[in-house]
Amino acid sequence: MFYTIMNKYSPLSKKIIAFLVFSCFVAASVKAQDNTKKQKSVFWQKVRVGGGIGLGFGDGFFSGTLAPSAIYQFDDQFALGVTLNATYNKRKNFYKSTILGGGIIGLYNPIPEIQLSGEFEQLHVNRDFEAKYVSNIDDTYWSPALFLGAGYRSQNFTIGMRYDVLYDTDKSVYGSAWIPFVRVYF
Repeated sequence: MFYTIMNKYSPLSKKIIAFLVFSCFVAASVKAQDNTKKQKSVFWQKVRVGGGIGLGFGDGFFSGTLAPSAIYQFDDQFALGVTLNATYNKRKNFYKSTILGGGIIGLYNPIPEIQLSGEFEQLHVNRDFEAKYVSNIDDTYWSPALFLGAGYRSQNFTIGMRYDVLYDTDKSVYGSAWIPFVRVYF
């Protein structure tokens, strides 16, 4: 039936009809892709990235840290995300350590200026000491930390203090259970 209907039209008319049908399919495809992009962009509009960079220098001492993170901002009050951590420490002629790991962070803003946080971090520590100073103390282990914190927030910037409730003086990679922090998310 379609074939007999199409035979009634001239070759030019057939080309115009074919072009119109093809254009409708292309327009529908573009519209579907546009809707998909809008759905994806809504998700990515709520994702914020940030992190920290740390450098420490001293008498024969060097420390460097790179700690990126990303959070999903559910609304003006709640956010949840993941963190990564890579740290290298070296004290000349004494020891060096490599620390790698990650964690999960939750943020809550009861009011825009106050940010409460909970963060679980799991770090893999590899310490190598120079043999002439300390014998048989090289160590590789996992160090967990559970931080509860509070800070003052101004737009994308937060400064505050956090406390490690799992702090272990022998195994923690931090010098104290109380640690100041600065967070920036874009």
